[in-house]
Amino acid sequence: MVKKRIYRLVAALGIALAFGLAWWYQHASRPAAILPAGPGAPAVEVARVTLMKLTDAAQAVGSLRSRQSVVLRPEVSGRVTQLNFRDGDTVRKGQLLVQLDDQLPRAQVQQSRAELSIALANHNRNRDLVAQNFISQRSLEESAANLAVAQARLALAQAAAARLKIVAPFDGVAGIRAIDVGDYLKDGADIVNVEDIHAVYADFRLPERFQGKVGKGQLARVELDAVPGAGFAALVQAVDPLIDASGRSVGVRACIDNRQLRLRPGMFARVSIVLGERDRAKVIPEEAIVPQGGKFYVIRLQPGPAAATQVSQRVAVTTGLRWPGWVEILQGLDEGDTVVTAGQQRLAHDGTVVRVVDLSRPADAPPATGVAAAAAGPVQTRQGGVNPCLAPGS
Repeated sequence: MVKKRIYRLVAALGIALAFGLAWWYQHASRPAAILPAGPGAPAVEVARVTLMKLTDAAQAVGSLRSRQSVVLRPEVSGRVTQLNFRDGDTVRKGQLLVQLDDQLPRAQVQQSRAELSIALANHNRNRDLVAQNFISQRSLEESAANLAVAQARLALAQAAAARLKIVAPFDGVAGIRAIDVGDYLKDGADIVNVEDIHAVYADFRLPERFQGKVGKGQLARVELDAVPGAGFAALVQAVDPLIDASGRSVGVRACIDNRQLRLRPGMFARVSIVLGERDRAKVIPEEAIVPQGGKFYVIRLQPGPAAATQVSQRVAVTTGLRWPGWVEILQGLDEGDTVVTAGQQRLAHDGTVVRVVDLSRPADAPPATGVAAAAAGPVQTRQGGVNPCLAPGS
């Protein structure tokens, strides 16, 4: 029994000693006054807050489409008698592309013209006879009605004959036809597509949070996998007023000058749209950010009370744009402030004297990568002439 009491006493003393050592390490070992940085001070790497011109841009993916696109289809059935274009030809507005068999409609037009000629002659004759009081006014009115009916029949015959002519609705490029001379086409059958590609649209979608920042007239940069190494300037033409409820995104359409005909509808596009620019944005390396409890902090260095000393201070910051390796600081830091980029775990308390081991990185400005480079990179443009994206109705 005595031995058990001795064992319990020894265990209690050991636990008390352990707690005492822990308290001493947490409190008694903390320096009462800030001393010059010596070999025992925590070593940290630092960087300075720098200013740079920052482009606020958003990235999205989309597809190219023609400024105008149509698949020609006949309104009535008929047999193809003429094809006045070749696959891939440039066509002009109003150009006759396909002629269907119109023998019967042409005969009806000739018949209607003959009937109109007879009706006109009868009306002129009756007008003279009425002037001489040889016939009644009623006869003149009947001949006038017959003349109007003949004119309507001629217009109807001409309209029926015109529906057998398939013409280009606008200037463009014809696609690959799906018919040949002699084919019998039913109404609504596909003939050929016509594409106006002197300007192409880049259709893409942005998250709904950008709907207040994007508007008509803003510039964007488009890159395409089919044209590697090249960027194309695009002008925002319209923003869809409807937010997609399923994806919570807004549709945007931008126009690209394509008079060089390098682009084709259906290409996959990567779009960077400029939403704003800030000439004096404060940036720091992203490794300086210490997230904790849903907030972001940095360890800022300040001059210590002793000469040539620097002490740590924890500061809450508000972040802005991010791109690989760098982050924008909106609030909490000023230009020229020094922040710790490595060794934050050694600085558990404010006022800790530190030893800086690397001060070379802050002198280097952050590279123009990510958002900034995507928006500011070179673009392909064409000089001379009127930009088709600026034409009315484009």
